[in-house]
Amino acid sequence: MNINDKSEDEIKDLALPIWEAQLKYSREGDYDSFASNIADEMLATVNREIAAKQFSEDKLTRSLSPEYEFLGLLRKGDQVTCLFRTFSTEKEGEYLGRMVIGYDGNDDIKIFASSIF
Repeated sequence: MNINDKSEDEIKDLALPIWEAQLKYSREGDYDSFASNIADEMLATVNREIAAKQFSEDKLTRSLSPEYEFLGLLRKGDQVTCLFRTFSTEKEGEYLGRMVIGYDGNDDIKIFASSIF
């Protein structure tokens, strides 16, 4: 399956609940739930213990506001990059959220990359 066969609205319907969950799990410091949305291929390259420790101690990820603005999509190959304007409850300014999603080998929508700038 190719996520890019879907319309922008269909992709948003898939992506926004995942993004909202990632923001929630970040605030809660719940790495296991956060990682549940990430593709196995991506998780295989991460030392889970170190990542969980860094994740739980990072001030920005722990203070991401539930409020965000969807900025748009960039389509490439069999994945789509979703862009968001995000905010922190503790740090001033706006941050760019990026989440790359697509279908994994089980035909489930998963995250293949994610970051906050």
